[in-house]
This record gives sequence, C-alpha cells and structure tokens, in this order.
Amino acid sequence: MNRPTDPPLPKEAMVPTRDPEITPATAADLAAITDIYAHYVTGSVATFDETPPDVDHWRQRLADLTGRGLPFLVARVDGLVAGYAYAGPYRPKPAYRHTVEDTIYLAPGRAGQGLGRALLGALLPAARSAGARQMVAVIADTGSDASAALHRRFGFVEVGRLVGVGYKHDRWIDTVLMQRDLSAGPA
Repeated sequence: MNRPTDPPLPKEAMVPTRDPEITPATAADLAAITDIYAHYVTGSVATFDETPPDVDHWRQRLADLTGRGLPFLVARVDGLVAGYAYAGPYRPKPAYRHTVEDTIYLAPGRAGQGLGRALLGALLPAARSAGARQMVAVIADTGSDASAALHRRFGFVEVGRLVGVGYKHDRWIDTVLMQRDLSAGPA
C-alpha cells in the first residue's frame, strides 16, 4: 500500500521480473526490514506501533526468533528485499509454546505481486517444521480485506474480532483474529 505522499511506481517497477526468492533473513537484510516496517508504522494503521523501531530492535528480533528455531524470511526481487515474514510466539506463557503468530509486511509499491502469497506459502511449512501446531493472524482492520483474503486462501478461518482495541491516527481500530491448524498439512 502506498501512502498518499508516495509517488506511484512506474508499472515496470511494480512487476517482478522473476519469481521472488524466499530465504531466511540475515543481518544484511535488517536495514531494508527496518525501512519497510517504518513505512507502515508512520503511514498506516496496519501496525499499532507508533514509533518505528531501529535496526538494533530488528537484530534482537532476528536473534530471538532464530534462537527459538522459528522462521524469519525475506522475499527478494531482483536482489532487493521486497518483503518479509516471520512466525513469533503467540503469547509468552509456556502452554502457548506450540502456537505462533505470523507477521507479513511488503515494501511500499509491492502489494499485488504475489509476494505475500510466496512468503506465507513458505512460512507455514517452516513454522510446522519448527514444531508449531497452530498459527494465529492478528490483523488490524484497515478497511482493506487484502490481508484477511490472503490468509483465507491459505486455510485460515476468522475466529473473532476485538472491537476498538487500538487507537492510532485519530481513529479506533478493530483487530480480526484468524487461525490455521498447521498439523493438518497444506491448505
């Protein structure tokens, strides 16, 4: 999604020249990840963060997730990071240890190119291989159905809505909760 202040990308820049390369994130990817997330923090309600975290935050997040054996992936198009996804602990209490929450963000101008599909398609089996049994998506109701539609295509079902739980950019925002059983195999 482009912020109103972002000039539209030329059509040729928005269409990948080949399929994205999905790989584990590395320290070299963290500056791009920081920039992608900052775009959503400052220009949207897709995240409830109000201050963009710095590269050190992402370095710690990468170390924490990989230390737990959980996937943190990037999508590269023409060698550039065009999006990222990871599976993080759903809640800190031990009984939740087999449930993860997914996070997916695409670089500005990269929506609608199949990158979210490629990232979520790689994230599901990677989370399953890491021992996750359930994946939860907590989706801010931004007025767009794109994220929920992506999750539905991969077998997620809506299991609830939290009304008015976030306040950002002078508006109250709901979150939609979606869930997918990872033990059932591919969607």
